[in-house]
Amino acid sequence: MTTRIFSNRLSIIGLIFVIIVIISGFTRIALLAGTPSSGVALGQVTGSFLIGLLYDLSVGIFIIIPFVLHLWLQNDLIYKRKIFPFVCLFFVVALGGLLFTSIIPKDFSPELYRAVIYYIGFRFLVYLFLFSRTPAFRLKWRTGVLYIGMTIVTFLLLFNAVAEWFFWQEFSTRYNFIAVDYLVYTTEVIGNITESYPLMPILTGLFILAVLLVVVLRRLIRNSAVLPLSFAKRSVISVGMLLLPLLVYFTVPEKWRHFSRNEYANSLAGNGLFEFANAFTQNELDFYSFYTILPDDEAFRIVHNQLQTPNSRFVKNDLYSIERDISYNEPERKLNVVLISVESFSADFMQAFGSTKNITPYLDSLAAHSLLFTNLYASGTRTVRGLEALSLSIPPTPGQSIVKRPDNGHLFSLGSVLRSHGYTTQYLYGGYSYFDNMKTFFSGNGYTVIDRSAIPAAQVHYQNIWGVADEDLFTLALRVLDSNSLFRKPFFAHIMTVSNHRPFTYPEGRIDISPEKQIREGAVKYTDYAINRFLKEASARRWFDSTVFVIVADHCAGSAGSVELPVTGYHIPMLIFAPKILQPQQVNTLTAQIDIAPTILGLLKLRYRSKFFGYDVLNMPADRQRAFISTYQGLGYLRNGKLVIQSPVKNIKEYQPDFITGNAKQITLNDSLAREAIADYQCTSWLLRHGRQSE
Repeated sequence: MTTRIFSNRLSIIGLIFVIIVIISGFTRIALLAGTPSSGVALGQVTGSFLIGLLYDLSVGIFIIIPFVLHLWLQNDLIYKRKIFPFVCLFFVVALGGLLFTSIIPKDFSPELYRAVIYYIGFRFLVYLFLFSRTPAFRLKWRTGVLYIGMTIVTFLLLFNAVAEWFFWQEFSTRYNFIAVDYLVYTTEVIGNITESYPLMPILTGLFILAVLLVVVLRRLIRNSAVLPLSFAKRSVISVGMLLLPLLVYFTVPEKWRHFSRNEYANSLAGNGLFEFANAFTQNELDFYSFYTILPDDEAFRIVHNQLQTPNSRFVKNDLYSIERDISYNEPERKLNVVLISVESFSADFMQAFGSTKNITPYLDSLAAHSLLFTNLYASGTRTVRGLEALSLSIPPTPGQSIVKRPDNGHLFSLGSVLRSHGYTTQYLYGGYSYFDNMKTFFSGNGYTVIDRSAIPAAQVHYQNIWGVADEDLFTLALRVLDSNSLFRKPFFAHIMTVSNHRPFTYPEGRIDISPEKQIREGAVKYTDYAINRFLKEASARRWFDSTVFVIVADHCAGSAGSVELPVTGYHIPMLIFAPKILQPQQVNTLTAQIDIAPTILGLLKLRYRSKFFGYDVLNMPADRQRAFISTYQGLGYLRNGKLVIQSPVKNIKEYQPDFITGNAKQITLNDSLAREAIADYQCTSWLLRHGRQSE
């Protein structure tokens, strides 16, 4: 039977599965041996290897896909002279379509665009070369391709095994969202690895080992190139194999590895590559596993003390609930609200924060007529994190934003509060709202989602891969807001701009910086122009005088620095403009992005039941000032000029940040401040995990 398996056209497929199972098995042995205090019993070890075998085979089913396609489709028919013109025509049409159309938009990813063109061009040259050679030469060529392919796959499997071992030594678990996060900070991670380990000797050794394995197995690999198998039989077998990935995707869940109470055993049962892929879809990092925690009772007591304010009252005798009634002495004001979240808008773009570039002339002038918040900090470094903070008013949890996680509907949000008070709630986006899961998130939380698909092509002045120009988005917004006003009910519209984003392109003739330069300063100034135009046109509408306009960044243009969480990389501006309603004022209170929703509701004097972690900063006790800043795994708590940072695994440090340079000096950890920091993040994670943040 073994002879039959490895003595046919598809023998390389079986060989790949054997290599995967052997390498994965030895990886588990190495991980177990490297954790002498794991407490894994013999029965749990057996369970880990048996369940792990299932995940190993599941991963193998995806790895074999290119080999199945290669063996199935290789055919000398395409080298017949009668077929030659049609094959050449196919390549010419493919290259022409890429060069002269926008199948892959150049401004989205120039690297991807060039790579696809180079690949197709290379394949065309290879085809022309092989067409001129004999069938015997082509057979040698295909055999060589299989040797190279097997060498690459074997090297990558060995490399992954070593990488898993290092990851396990650091975090005592399989790949998780931390590993995914490493892809975001590639430069920093590679630098850290090269400084920590002898990377080149390791890679060289793994490559030599991969080559030796392929040399030893070369006869079995060659069988897949030379042994005959009819195209009909290859088709039946190949189609069956290509359907297996779908079967695995829909029937093999990650939770099967959680078969015991010993987390080491559960982790051993997994497969690193499977867990890595799963981390992309789950998008979260368990706070209780990777961060310092307090007893839940203590954490919630701290949070209760923080959230108790003169105008709030807890409504349940339940320590694990943060529900409280918010009230004001003044009468409610059912004003319209337009929240404009500006893409990548750092505080230092504006004159009020020291800029001398004159790239926000309108907003600079508007600041003198608005509530200008000078001490506001973004929750994170991505749009989805900003949208989370603005909508849900919760501290950022480790991993990806709630916006991109599964099961993120029917949450308590700014929209749900306003909707309960009779508001129309809408989310307007200049791109296609499927991007970053925006449509699923906002529609699942009661917003009507309106995106670029609502704009007729004839009304679009400019667009790039991210969406229409901001002026076209605001034209759409005016049309929507005019329509809202006809229904004689208040409206809340959250508008998300897109123009201040690489490639920094916009319509010609709008500002004094040519879009051909494709520089950040031009995109910022164009967005400033578009907001100016929008508010000028809005000022002629009847609904303008009863509308509060909130202009705030989703995050800064950049957050890189020499320290883990440079405070300057999170400093953003906010203007609240309502000339017939609000007196201009500069607000210097330390403000978190999660405070914006309660502050808006405070301006409206609405009475509501809250699950927000944020404060109405205009009615907040002075001793409650704090802010939250984060990356995917670094969780910062900013208070009284100090910064506490939590990170995996269970690290917590305190810093004295420099609010001018962004640098920070580590200082002795203040226990009381550390407990506050832990409590906020821990309680947020607990409430989300237990479904207690639903509306």
